[in-house]
Amino acid sequence: MASGIDALIANTLDLLVVAILVGVLARRLKLPYTVGLVMAGMGMAFLRIDTNLALTHDIIFDIILPPLLFEAALNIHWSELRRDDVPILVLSIWGVAISAAVVCAGMTLLLHWPLPAALMFGVLIAATDPVAVIAMFKDLGMGGRLRLLVETESLFNDGVAAVFFGLALSWVQGHATGAGTALLDLLRISGGGIVIGFGVGGTALLVAGRTRDHLIETAVTCVAAYGAFLLAERFHLSGVLATVSAGLLMGGVGLRGEGRWRWGLSRQARVFVLEFWEFLAFIANSFVFLLIGLAVGRIPFAEVGYGMLAIAVVLALLGRAATVYPLSALFARTRWRIPLEQQHVLWWGGLRGALALALCLSLPAVLPLRDGVVIATFAVVAFSVLVQGLTMPALLKVLGLRS
Repeated sequence: MASGIDALIANTLDLLVVAILVGVLARRLKLPYTVGLVMAGMGMAFLRIDTNLALTHDIIFDIILPPLLFEAALNIHWSELRRDDVPILVLSIWGVAISAAVVCAGMTLLLHWPLPAALMFGVLIAATDPVAVIAMFKDLGMGGRLRLLVETESLFNDGVAAVFFGLALSWVQGHATGAGTALLDLLRISGGGIVIGFGVGGTALLVAGRTRDHLIETAVTCVAAYGAFLLAERFHLSGVLATVSAGLLMGGVGLRGEGRWRWGLSRQARVFVLEFWEFLAFIANSFVFLLIGLAVGRIPFAEVGYGMLAIAVVLALLGRAATVYPLSALFARTRWRIPLEQQHVLWWGGLRGALALALCLSLPAVLPLRDGVVIATFAVVAFSVLVQGLTMPALLKVLGLRS
């Protein structure tokens, strides 16, 4: 047992050293940190460097996602969220459904995939991943409304996609339900996750308010982030939405609330908590993108054919385009108007990442073409992080959104 723990600690430290070196080199080369991590991971896989650490559904869902989601939600300002709540919700909910439908139809018609495999791939690849998107915008130092739209949409459609994935998987496995029952399940899973998140976040603020020790208060936020996620998943509700809701409440009330709405965290804790979660998100990002690179470097893409993978990538981009441009057009004559150049960023900035991989790795072995779904997902993720992530600074400069 001791030797196993020692090996785990040693391998973890090795990855952390690699992440630090990549961070230093990426800054000097003006390369997005996440892109550098994936490339480093692929290089390690090519050199057959064995880390004894693999990317699994449990590692992503139970360890990596909660701190990343919580840190992102913690930094969202309620006033800004309320200002753009309508387009964010429309893009998050209807966007996932439209994108999934486009990808599913394309995989069925062009590649003749069976409907169960095409549906599962369409749903899991539909959501832009907050892990990848938020990391990219932090690398670029982006702010303002554009960053809010991209980050908050990715946070919420992340939760919506996870809920849709569960419903689609239930249908594929033969647990057929009517449209009414499916809608109720959707409301129960998403609504229940949100209720648990607000409940856990509110309880955490009450507990934190009984002490003025910033270390204890920070520990309470850790319990809230992971506790909301695990509690919701325990009751088969949305852990993603639970953690996001807890982060929104603790950030809006505990960190930035005014007057009677500002309670729970001491002045010292408000500063320390933000710095602590920024550091924790950095560590989680470092590991997840290195592990993604290692996994991508070991995937046998040639087994399914590069033509099929190219079609999967194009369909993912088309599905995202069918989401962004038509839905944005709905707000063209309203106060929520999204300028065309920002729509281009919403489209090309729709990176896929850890969430899609976690969902595909959880697919049952009996699913038709499961290996094809997994390989196609890794191909889309690799393209989005490496190609879209690498070209995003140039796109922003061309569009005049960044000097």
